[in-house]
Amino acid sequence: MTKKDEVKELEAKNNIPDAEKRPFNKFGKQETHEVNGIEYKFQFPGVRAAQQILDNSKGPAGIFVDEAYNKQLMDTVIVEPKTDWDYWDEHEGYREVMGLADNFLGRLLN
Repeated sequence: MTKKDEVKELEAKNNIPDAEKRPFNKFGKQETHEVNGIEYKFQFPGVRAAQQILDNSKGPAGIFVDEAYNKQLMDTVIVEPKTDWDYWDEHEGYREVMGLADNFLGRLLN
């Protein structure tokens, strides 16, 4: 095999799509769910960020605080449309969307 053929073979080897190189890469994975006619896009922030969301959702006594958790889901996981507490004062589906976002985060954290 000539040097030129070796180079071509190596180039072909290195031209592997990312999905094949790292089939379990979850960072940035997205899902879309429709609730009451609005499409909500969720994006996985990575394992460390997901764990920080869980850790930061506990109160001083270690009790899970839904308000803190849902705020972080809105800030970090729900990427479209951008949601906050004011958004939910004007739109229906708060509990359903939060449940879907929670399920999405939990499945990818597993």
